[in-house]
Amino acid sequence: MRMPSRFVGGLVATALLTQLTACGTIFFPDRRGQIEGKIDPVVAALDAIGILFFVIPGLIAFAVDFATGAIYLPAGQTVQVSPELLQDAIGTDGKVDTARLKAIIEHETGRSLPLDDPRLLQHAGNLDQLAALGLRPSA
Repeated sequence: MRMPSRFVGGLVATALLTQLTACGTIFFPDRRGQIEGKIDPVVAALDAIGILFFVIPGLIAFAVDFATGAIYLPAGQTVQVSPELLQDAIGTDGKVDTARLKAIIEHETGRSLPLDDPRLLQHAGNLDQLAALGLRPSA
C-alpha cells in the first residue's frame, strides 16, 4: 500500500514542478525584462491551460510571466498580416495553398510556422468570418 502512494505522490510532485515554470519565460527568454506592451495571446493561452490542470501553479505561471515581462510581445512587433496579402494564398479553386501562406507569413513577420506539420488541424471557415475581414468569397 505504501509503494502506490509514493508513486502517486511523486507523479503529482513532478507535475506540479513542471507547472511552476512559466510558459513565456521558457519559450521566449529574450522577452524577459519588458515592463509593458501588448500581451501575447499564445503565452496567455498556455498559462491559462496551466490553470485548468492545476490552479495554483497556473496562477504562479501568470505571475512569473508578468513579473519577468515574458508575456508581452516585443516592442514594435505585431502578430498581424493584412488580409489583402493573405488573398494571394487562396487558389482559384478556393483552397488555401499552405506553401504560399507559409511564405507570406514568413516574409511579413519574420517567423516560420510549421504549416506542413501533419499534426496541424485545419478547420473550414464560413462566410461571416470572410465578411468580418472585408473579404468576399471568390470560389
